[in-house]
Amino acid sequence: MLLWLLRGCFAALMLGVAVFAFEFVYIEFQMVAGAVAAALAVVAVGAVVIYTDIRETDKHIATISSIYFGLLFGLLLGWLFGMGIEAVLKMFSKPLQLSDDQLQTLTVLTRALITLITSYVSVSILVQTRDDFRFIIPYVEFSKQVKGGRPLVLDTSVIIDGRIADLCDTRLVDTKIIVPRFVLQELQGIADSSDKLKRNRGRRGLDILKKLQTNTKIDLLMHDGNAGELKPGEKMRVDERLVLFTKAVGGRVVTNDFNLNKIAQLQGVDVINLNEVANSLKTVALPGEYLNLKVVKVGDQIGQGVGYLEDGTMVVIEQGRNLVGQETSIVVTSVLQTPAGRMIFGRPEQRLSGSYVPVGQSGLHPATIPPGGKDTPPDQPKI
Repeated sequence: MLLWLLRGCFAALMLGVAVFAFEFVYIEFQMVAGAVAAALAVVAVGAVVIYTDIRETDKHIATISSIYFGLLFGLLLGWLFGMGIEAVLKMFSKPLQLSDDQLQTLTVLTRALITLITSYVSVSILVQTRDDFRFIIPYVEFSKQVKGGRPLVLDTSVIIDGRIADLCDTRLVDTKIIVPRFVLQELQGIADSSDKLKRNRGRRGLDILKKLQTNTKIDLLMHDGNAGELKPGEKMRVDERLVLFTKAVGGRVVTNDFNLNKIAQLQGVDVINLNEVANSLKTVALPGEYLNLKVVKVGDQIGQGVGYLEDGTMVVIEQGRNLVGQETSIVVTSVLQTPAGRMIFGRPEQRLSGSYVPVGQSGLHPATIPPGGKDTPPDQPKI
């Protein structure tokens, strides 16, 4: 709203300038056509400025600062070099038999040419290096751009998974997120598939991508660029293109795909596996702790039962085959961490109600603790 108010004020000022230009030309030169042309020219300039501002929505302060300071440096260098050139031209004016008018004209042209060259070179260098340095007003600070680190490049699998959207809502991600155009095309192809399961997965991915676009807590960029090493007309798998693209932009791949993880590691590209991130955030169960869960099926080994925690962690229960379908309490014996996730091993533990002393802390087996006290042996009365 504030931006449109600013544009409205600018349009009103430009109309005022157009009226002033019309009156000035008409009064001074008595030319109606010239006055109308001047007013229309002012209006056209204002319209072009507003149209460009509305069309170019992707604006960055780094680019504007680069152009601004590039022009300042260019004008300063042009002025300094122009002083030197003017002294040299005066020195050679007599041998070259140049008149004062010719010397002045040559000096003005030379200084203008040098100023244009230095301005162009300064702006070009600063625009190309705007990601490496930032400018802070009112002080000019040349410092490495470290905000957010390297960008994150999303894979198709991690978009369809959907957990990346919830992760972005936590404000944990403060770096730029990039979705290459060929990844979006792959999502569209999956969404248009004749297979119902694939079609639903593709549509879910598009919904998640739309959610990321409307999230104001992150900076999402739909990148049109191709892989740096991909030749025109060359066909490559999306995984290979994604790795080459990430390597070209200096980013990190975010994926759930095990094969893509290996390909990226072989290419020397850093990978963030969302499954590993989720596993690292799961509750840690230590040996000796008690867990309450339901045994849902039999295990692979004889006598084993299998249950799951609320976060999906598999629990293998020794001697738990006869407890399938029942809610039971187990004591954790060991925890195994694998790339595919975390597995907990335990065995059924018979404890009296209200006793929560893990094995090994009291010296007494939980089943031998009498109702009168936790650590009082059965043959000793409680005082």
